[in-house]
Amino acid sequence: MNLIKDYLDEQLVRIHTPAFIADDPVQFPRRYTGLQDIEIVSFIVSSITWGNRSMILRNAERMLSKLGDSPYHYVMNEDYRALGRANIHRTFFESDLAYMLRGFRQIYAAHETMEKFLEQTQAHKTDAPAWAFTQALQAVMAQANQHTTNTKCFPVHLDHSALKRINLALRWLVRKDGIVDLGVWEILQPCRLYIPLDVHVGNTARELGLLERKNNDRKAVEMLTARLCEFCPEDPVKYDFALFGIGINRKKN
Repeated sequence: MNLIKDYLDEQLVRIHTPAFIADDPVQFPRRYTGLQDIEIVSFIVSSITWGNRSMILRNAERMLSKLGDSPYHYVMNEDYRALGRANIHRTFFESDLAYMLRGFRQIYAAHETMEKFLEQTQAHKTDAPAWAFTQALQAVMAQANQHTTNTKCFPVHLDHSALKRINLALRWLVRKDGIVDLGVWEILQPCRLYIPLDVHVGNTARELGLLERKNNDRKAVEMLTARLCEFCPEDPVKYDFALFGIGINRKKN
């Protein structure tokens, strides 16, 4: 076990550097200084983080170009009403983006920040903050969109969903590493985060003997995060960089 930890720590030092930012979606929320802008961008960009990485970066760039200098002002001015049905990323369209932004406007109309909304939901006091927070988001989104749900924006089967995209956004918002992640939220501590489980991370974790479960589902997220807590209980999700980087480099080779 110590050999695996040593290997992950070695890979973490290699991968977790400022150079990581240029080829990763974390670059987008890092462009903003206003907390509301950072929050909005974190959630809408993370919502399209599946598929080819260069495609994700290109499509995120195009999506953000529609929101102007301040996504928060765009939301509060309801400028999303001008969005049509143009494609943004694979199966994600402008109508899906508008769905999310309508929900965000309802949140910001009642709360100064999304962090304040999380605090109001008490999700941070639950055993699984990411899932409790997503459930609260779903409720607001549905209310703001004529009581409809949109699975392309937020998963609905929370008992099974790995919540990869939400967990990624929360990593950006919560971890304050001074290198890659922004750490603009105080309501959650890094020890309460869960690994953003994607194909690369899951496969690498299995190859290293850190995960036996075959499905990339909620149970797998809980199991892998628990194993990583044995290496660093105060910040287990930092190993996301190592596991993801190992998987990506193996794919290139």
